[in-house]
Amino acid sequence: MGDTAIKTVITITICLIALLQFRLWEGDGGVKEIKASQLRLDELKALGEERRERNEALYAEVLDLRKGQDAYEERARDELGMIKENETFFQILE
Repeated sequence: MGDTAIKTVITITICLIALLQFRLWEGDGGVKEIKASQLRLDELKALGEERRERNEALYAEVLDLRKGQDAYEERARDELGMIKENETFFQILE
């Protein structure tokens, strides 16, 4: 093999390596796309965790409401400002 043939093989090899590197970093399923997908997955996991916690709180509230009158009274006092008969309402301003 002559010098020209070796230079051609080396040039082709370098071009192939450059092409493969480009596809690795920028192509479909490349490092950039995988990182973006991982960030989106992390966001969705956090959102799912927040919603799971909210659902657990709502489920606990439903159980409280099913159990008895205490939960109804508490909600009426807190959200509607209601009081029972013969009770005196005190409001403390800070």
